[in-house]
Amino acid sequence: MVDVEQIKAVELFQDLDPATLSDLAAASTQRRLARGDLLFSEDDEPTELFVVVSGRLAMVNRSIDGRESVVALMEEGDLFGEMPLFDGQNRSTDGRALEPSEVIAIPYAPLRRLYAEQPAQLWRVVGLLTARLRNMDGVLADSVFLDVTGRTAKRLLEIAGEADDFSLPVTQEELAGIVGASRERVNKAIASFVRLGWIEQRDRRYHILDRAQLELRSR
Repeated sequence: MVDVEQIKAVELFQDLDPATLSDLAAASTQRRLARGDLLFSEDDEPTELFVVVSGRLAMVNRSIDGRESVVALMEEGDLFGEMPLFDGQNRSTDGRALEPSEVIAIPYAPLRRLYAEQPAQLWRVVGLLTARLRNMDGVLADSVFLDVTGRTAKRLLEIAGEADDFSLPVTQEELAGIVGASRERVNKAIASFVRLGWIEQRDRRYHILDRAQLELRSR
Protein backbone atom coordinates (compact mmCIF):
# COMPACT_ATOMS: atom_id res chain seq x y z
CA MET A 1 0.00 0.00 0.00
CA VAL A 2 1.23 3.50 -0.85
CA ASP A 3 1.56 5.87 2.10
CA VAL A 4 -0.05 9.31 1.83
CA GLU A 5 3.24 10.91 2.85
CA GLN A 6 4.93 9.39 -0.20
CA ILE A 7 2.41 11.13 -2.46
CA LYS A 8 2.64 14.38 -0.53
CA ALA A 9 6.44 14.40 -0.94
CA VAL A 10 6.08 14.64 -4.73
CA GLU A 11 6.50 18.29 -5.73
CA LEU A 12 3.60 18.10 -8.19
CA PHE A 13 1.18 17.19 -5.40
CA GLN A 14 2.41 19.28 -2.47
CA ASP A 15 -0.53 21.72 -2.58
CA LEU A 16 -3.25 19.07 -2.54
CA ASP A 17 -5.72 18.77 0.32
CA PRO A 18 -5.59 15.69 2.61
CA ALA A 19 -8.66 14.06 1.05
CA THR A 20 -7.25 14.30 -2.48
CA LEU A 21 -3.88 12.99 -1.32
CA SER A 22 -5.61 10.03 0.32
CA ASP A 23 -7.55 9.28 -2.88
CA LEU A 24 -4.34 9.28 -4.94
CA ALA A 25 -2.53 7.09 -2.42
CA ALA A 26 -5.41 4.59 -2.39
CA ALA A 27 -5.38 4.35 -6.20
CA SER A 28 -1.59 3.98 -6.45
CA THR A 29 0.60 0.88 -6.32
CA GLN A 30 4.29 0.20 -5.69
CA ARG A 31 6.47 -1.82 -8.03
CA ARG A 32 9.92 -3.28 -7.57
CA LEU A 33 12.29 -3.66 -10.49
CA ALA A 34 15.53 -5.58 -10.87
CA ARG A 35 18.39 -4.15 -12.89
CA GLY A 36 17.50 -4.34 -16.58
CA ASP A 37 13.74 -4.70 -16.04
CA LEU A 38 11.54 -2.76 -18.44
CA LEU A 39 8.85 -0.68 -16.75
CA PHE A 40 7.40 0.17 -20.15
CA SER A 41 8.39 0.08 -23.81
CA GLU A 42 8.27 2.69 -26.54
CA ASP A 43 4.81 2.84 -28.16
CA ASP A 44 3.10 1.13 -25.19
CA GLU A 45 -0.37 2.45 -24.45
CA PRO A 46 0.00 4.29 -21.12
CA THR A 47 -2.38 4.41 -18.17
CA GLU A 48 -0.22 5.77 -15.33
CA LEU A 49 2.71 7.95 -14.36
CA PHE A 50 5.51 7.04 -11.97
CA VAL A 51 7.52 8.40 -9.06
CA VAL A 52 10.93 6.94 -8.17
CA VAL A 53 11.08 5.80 -4.55
CA SER A 54 14.59 4.36 -4.83
CA GLY A 55 17.09 3.35 -7.48
CA ARG A 56 17.63 4.80 -10.93
CA LEU A 57 15.83 4.41 -14.26
CA ALA A 58 16.75 5.46 -17.78
CA MET A 59 14.42 6.79 -20.46
CA VAL A 60 15.86 5.27 -23.64
CA ASN A 61 15.30 5.76 -27.37
CA ARG A 62 16.50 3.09 -29.81
CA SER A 63 17.64 3.52 -33.39
CA ILE A 64 16.71 1.08 -36.15
CA ASP A 65 20.14 -0.58 -35.88
CA GLY A 66 19.77 -1.10 -32.11
CA ARG A 67 21.84 1.79 -30.78
CA GLU A 68 20.53 3.48 -27.64
CA SER A 69 20.31 7.08 -26.56
CA VAL A 70 19.54 7.79 -22.90
CA VAL A 71 17.37 10.90 -23.01
CA ALA A 72 16.87 11.17 -19.24
CA LEU A 73 17.86 9.58 -15.95
CA MET A 74 15.22 9.34 -13.22
CA GLU A 75 16.33 9.12 -9.60
CA GLU A 76 14.74 9.22 -6.14
CA GLY A 77 11.85 11.70 -6.03
CA ASP A 78 11.64 12.18 -9.81
CA LEU A 79 8.28 11.94 -11.58
CA PHE A 80 8.00 10.67 -15.14
CA GLY A 81 5.52 9.27 -17.64
CA GLU A 82 3.20 12.26 -17.39
CA MET A 83 3.11 13.40 -21.03
CA PRO A 84 0.48 10.91 -22.27
CA LEU A 85 -1.81 12.10 -19.48
CA PHE A 86 -2.20 15.31 -21.46
CA ASP A 87 -1.62 14.42 -25.12
CA GLY A 88 -3.14 10.93 -25.18
CA GLN A 89 -0.24 9.47 -27.17
CA ASN A 90 1.77 6.32 -26.55
CA ARG A 91 5.06 6.07 -24.69
CA SER A 92 7.87 7.91 -26.46
CA THR A 93 10.74 5.92 -24.85
CA ASP A 94 11.58 2.70 -23.07
CA GLY A 95 11.72 2.98 -19.29
CA ARG A 96 14.39 0.63 -17.92
CA ALA A 97 15.83 0.11 -14.43
CA LEU A 98 19.59 0.70 -14.26
CA GLU A 99 19.75 -0.82 -10.78
CA PRO A 100 17.30 -2.40 -8.32
CA SER A 101 14.56 0.20 -8.07
CA GLU A 102 11.15 0.87 -6.62
CA VAL A 103 8.52 3.14 -8.13
CA ILE A 104 5.02 4.33 -7.29
CA ALA A 105 2.53 3.98 -10.15
CA ILE A 106 -0.28 6.58 -10.11
CA PRO A 107 -3.17 5.93 -12.54
CA TYR A 108 -4.20 8.66 -14.94
CA ALA A 109 -7.93 8.40 -14.15
CA PRO A 110 -7.88 10.03 -10.67
CA LEU A 111 -5.41 12.63 -11.95
CA ARG A 112 -7.75 13.60 -14.78
CA ARG A 113 -10.55 14.01 -12.23
CA LEU A 114 -8.25 16.09 -10.04
CA TYR A 115 -7.33 18.53 -12.81
CA ALA A 116 -10.95 18.79 -14.01
CA GLU A 117 -12.12 19.66 -10.49
CA GLN A 118 -9.10 21.76 -9.44
CA PRO A 119 -7.74 23.38 -12.62
CA ALA A 120 -5.48 25.72 -10.60
CA GLN A 121 -3.35 22.64 -9.85
CA LEU A 122 -2.35 22.61 -13.51
CA TRP A 123 0.10 25.43 -12.75
CA ARG A 124 2.22 22.80 -10.99
CA VAL A 125 2.12 20.77 -14.19
CA VAL A 126 3.18 23.82 -16.21
CA GLY A 127 6.16 24.24 -13.90
CA LEU A 128 7.13 20.59 -14.32
CA LEU A 129 6.91 20.69 -18.11
CA THR A 130 8.79 24.00 -18.25
CA ALA A 131 11.64 22.43 -16.27
CA ARG A 132 11.64 19.51 -18.72
CA LEU A 133 11.92 21.93 -21.66
CA ARG A 134 14.75 23.87 -20.02
CA ASN A 135 16.64 20.65 -19.41
CA MET A 136 16.14 19.59 -23.01
CA ASP A 137 17.41 22.99 -24.17
CA GLY A 138 20.57 22.31 -22.18
CA VAL A 139 20.99 18.85 -23.69
CA LEU A 140 20.56 20.24 -27.22
CA ALA A 141 23.03 23.03 -26.52
CA ASP A 142 25.56 20.47 -25.25
CA SER A 143 25.18 18.43 -28.44
CA VAL A 144 25.91 21.52 -30.54
CA PHE A 145 28.59 23.31 -28.53
CA LEU A 146 30.43 20.47 -26.74
CA ASP A 147 32.44 17.68 -28.33
CA VAL A 148 32.34 14.12 -26.99
CA THR A 149 35.15 14.80 -24.51
CA GLY A 150 33.35 17.87 -23.16
CA ARG A 151 30.04 16.03 -22.85
CA THR A 152 31.77 13.13 -21.09
CA ALA A 153 33.36 15.50 -18.57
CA LYS A 154 29.99 17.13 -17.93
CA ARG A 155 28.14 13.84 -17.41
CA LEU A 156 30.82 12.54 -15.02
CA LEU A 157 30.54 15.73 -12.97
CA GLU A 158 26.74 15.40 -12.91
CA ILE A 159 26.98 11.81 -11.68
CA ALA A 160 29.59 12.76 -9.05
CA GLY A 161 27.62 15.70 -7.70
CA GLU A 162 29.55 17.28 -4.83
CA ALA A 163 31.58 14.13 -4.12
CA ASP A 164 35.09 13.52 -5.42
CA ASP A 165 34.76 9.74 -4.94
CA PHE A 166 31.91 8.11 -6.80
CA SER A 167 30.95 4.92 -8.57
CA LEU A 168 29.48 4.81 -12.04
CA PRO A 169 25.84 3.67 -11.65
CA VAL A 170 25.64 2.61 -15.30
CA THR A 171 27.63 0.42 -17.68
CA GLN A 172 30.07 1.92 -20.17
CA GLU A 173 27.48 1.27 -22.88
CA GLU A 174 24.81 3.11 -20.89
CA LEU A 175 27.19 5.99 -20.16
CA ALA A 176 27.83 6.25 -23.89
CA GLY A 177 24.06 6.49 -24.41
CA ILE A 178 23.86 9.31 -21.87
CA VAL A 179 26.74 11.17 -23.54
CA GLY A 180 25.31 10.53 -27.00
CA ALA A 181 28.42 8.94 -28.51
CA SER A 182 29.97 5.54 -29.12
CA ARG A 183 31.38 3.56 -26.22
CA GLU A 184 34.83 3.71 -27.80
CA ARG A 185 34.85 7.52 -27.97
CA VAL A 186 33.60 7.88 -24.39
CA ASN A 187 36.24 5.44 -23.12
CA LYS A 188 38.88 7.40 -25.04
CA ALA A 189 37.71 10.63 -23.35
CA ILE A 190 37.88 9.03 -19.90
CA ALA A 191 41.34 7.64 -20.66
CA SER A 192 42.48 11.16 -21.56
CA PHE A 193 41.23 12.49 -18.19
CA VAL A 194 43.20 9.75 -16.43
CA ARG A 195 46.32 10.49 -18.48
CA LEU A 196 46.06 14.21 -17.70
CA GLY A 197 45.74 13.48 -13.98
CA TRP A 198 42.21 14.87 -13.66
CA ILE A 199 40.66 11.62 -12.40
CA GLU A 200 41.67 8.19 -11.15
CA GLN A 201 39.71 5.16 -12.32
CA ARG A 202 39.50 1.62 -10.98
CA ASP A 203 36.78 -0.43 -12.69
CA ARG A 204 33.60 1.61 -12.10
CA ARG A 205 35.07 3.60 -9.19
CA TYR A 206 36.33 7.14 -9.84
CA HIS A 207 38.20 9.75 -7.83
CA ILE A 208 38.30 13.34 -9.07
CA LEU A 209 41.77 14.82 -8.71
CA ASP A 210 41.28 18.10 -10.56
CA ARG A 211 37.65 19.21 -10.58
CA ALA A 212 38.52 22.66 -11.92
CA GLN A 213 40.00 21.22 -15.12
CA LEU A 214 37.04 18.90 -15.61
CA GLU A 215 34.65 21.82 -15.18
CA LEU A 216 36.59 23.90 -17.71
CA ARG A 217 36.49 21.03 -20.20
CA SER A 218 32.74 20.64 -19.72
CA ARG A 219 31.93 24.22 -20.80
